[in-house]
Amino acid sequence: MYSLLFTGLAGLLLLLPVLLRHLFPFLLQDLLTFITILRYALWMRRSAARNPPRTLVDVFLEQVSKTPAKHFMLYKDQAFSYAEVDRKSNRVARALQEHAGLRQGDCAALFIPNGPAYVWLWLGLAKLGCAAACLNYNIRAKSLLHCFSCSGAKVLIADPELSAAVEEVLPSLAKDNIKVFYLSEKSPSDGIESLNDKINAASHEPVSPSLRSAVNHRTPGLYIYTSGTTGLPKAAVINHHRLLMGSGLLNTAGINSNDIIYTPLPLYHSAGFMIGVNGCILKGATIVLRQKFSASQFWDDCRKYNVTVIQYIGELIRYLCNVPKKDNDREHCVKLAVGNGLRPDVWKEFLNRFGDIRIFEFYAATEGNIGLVNYTNTLGAVGRINSLYKKIVPHTLIKYDVGKDEPVRDANGFCVEVPRGEPGLLVAKISVLSPFAGYAGDQTQTEKKRLHNVFRKGDLYFNSGDLLVVDHNNFAYFHDRVGDTFRWKGENVATTEVADILGMVDFIQEVNVYGVPVPKHEGRIGMATIRLHDGKEFDGQKLYKHVIEYLPNYARPRFFRLQDELEITATFKQRKVTLVAEGFDPSTIKDPLYFLDESERVYLPMTQSIYESIKEGKIKL
Repeated sequence: MYSLLFTGLAGLLLLLPVLLRHLFPFLLQDLLTFITILRYALWMRRSAARNPPRTLVDVFLEQVSKTPAKHFMLYKDQAFSYAEVDRKSNRVARALQEHAGLRQGDCAALFIPNGPAYVWLWLGLAKLGCAAACLNYNIRAKSLLHCFSCSGAKVLIADPELSAAVEEVLPSLAKDNIKVFYLSEKSPSDGIESLNDKINAASHEPVSPSLRSAVNHRTPGLYIYTSGTTGLPKAAVINHHRLLMGSGLLNTAGINSNDIIYTPLPLYHSAGFMIGVNGCILKGATIVLRQKFSASQFWDDCRKYNVTVIQYIGELIRYLCNVPKKDNDREHCVKLAVGNGLRPDVWKEFLNRFGDIRIFEFYAATEGNIGLVNYTNTLGAVGRINSLYKKIVPHTLIKYDVGKDEPVRDANGFCVEVPRGEPGLLVAKISVLSPFAGYAGDQTQTEKKRLHNVFRKGDLYFNSGDLLVVDHNNFAYFHDRVGDTFRWKGENVATTEVADILGMVDFIQEVNVYGVPVPKHEGRIGMATIRLHDGKEFDGQKLYKHVIEYLPNYARPRFFRLQDELEITATFKQRKVTLVAEGFDPSTIKDPLYFLDESERVYLPMTQSIYESIKEGKIKL
């Protein structure tokens, strides 16, 4: 009898793995990913507790000590070792200390395109205990001044090719005694010094850690700009804790020091800089930089540099799929793609065409305190709700009234969780383990991202501003953005900022900007409904010139709609929901519509033929 019992138990034990895989198919991946995240979190905690604390600069110096000759950065036909970048950043630190007067706690703004200099400038600043404000080099005039000033920067370092933009704001900077440097051997402008000559003349000897002795994990290391629900771009405070946290994504994805990571993403964004560059530093890997993304050159670059990991945003992958097919599409070493915003249909097409590449899709916000990762490679999901991770960083989806632009609350004034399968606003509890640092110099906008009394009196949650859906298998899918921000070509567009620019046109009296979906495109494209001044007429040529001059490509409205009155709510907010739903179809909209025709350099009347061509993908946007 006992033998039968033991035989039965042995049989059950043999069947147990099969039963677990059937009942809990992702249990092992959930556990392994949680352990990876937990180990990294404990390492971060030990790093913060050290005296002095370990920051990313210290991690970089550890990599320099271990593998000084290893390639850290590849750019065009140049290769820079860890030791070379270390020496270059030492020169930067000394030059900025001597000629710009920077000391720990100060900030310098970088207004330059992608390239190796971006990295050693930041490292040089970090070695002084200074922060870097990463300015989007597409911004101009009011936006440029705003982004510079809200970081509290004392110095502006700019590429000489951006001289027109710099000289436009130079009088304002001069009034505040701001020092401006061009990243060049000589300066082409009065009142602006050159920097490269000073860097090259400085010593490359190690910089004393005492220069950054007051730096800890709460000290700002970067300011990265994000367009929120309203207004001009906001400077998200990226302290040294968050720098290490963002760098850990590549660790979760499983990369190692032998990997070569290719990022054509802008370094003024958190994905390219924090995840790409800093993630490479963390793992002692190699990063390939490109000044600007090129779909036609992408795979040639991957083959040239033996790339194993690529970074992407959804639009980037779509562009790659739109390039004419080649016989060598599958001839590459890429095994992993890390990014976000990838549509399921493009995901499928990408894999079918370019081979068996693991997609590591994730969800995160530059300033947010919550991140989700799709570590199971599940098609279309932005992440997975891991029950163990949720215990450490509590997060959930709550009901949201899009029309009122606010969370739904019950009779007791508390928020309501949504059932599985329904869209809800992602919120995450703000705590010591999941802090929210907010925005530099903008307490009002910081407070808008904090939700009070969510589930009980006194609790505090981060408002992601994103609607997600979680299915019955715990996979999360992106649904939509709330508020006044939409995303186009991988950039967040703040409608208020665009509206301010359009309001400068003499024939526009009132303007309402929003994003509308376009078939076969990621995100939403810009559209504006306007009311003309009495006695004025719509001038498509004048409007085109104004838009081209003042707005970067991704923020330019492609469609205009004319109305006699713009509808507002009882609280004087412009109504957008109906306008977004109506889109730009001239067969259903009786108001005059106009379309930005780049070939004719004018806004032309929208026709049904143009609309159908856009729907069919014949007109590129």
